[in-house]
Amino acid sequence: MKKVFYLNTCDTCRKILGQFSLKGWELREIKKEPITKEELEEMHKHAGSYEALFSKKSTQIKLRELDIKTLGESDFKELLLDHYTFLKRPVFLTDKEIFIGNDKATLQSLRDFFRAD
Repeated sequence: MKKVFYLNTCDTCRKILGQFSLKGWELREIKKEPITKEELEEMHKHAGSYEALFSKKSTQIKLRELDIKTLGESDFKELLLDHYTFLKRPVFLTDKEIFIGNDKATLQSLRDFFRAD
């Protein structure tokens, strides 16, 4: 399995996806085709928590008046399934690894992964 979950309107996602040869990867635009419960559980298995997958920069947080500090794992899971903007993007998922978001360390790990692939 090789999947990339991204948002087409996100410049950062497009920039990151453009850096790699994604031949053989399934590209999932999460606004058009939201993540499924099964996919989220697979991501959780690799990430270790739903919070690790959760974007704390989502505009929905303010709109819904959410207090992140009070949320538990089940809340993060529910929110991730409820609205695409709660997923930290992009997410690269394989059978063995997951790369979440766009911080420097994640991008370096992703570059290393593609060099070794």
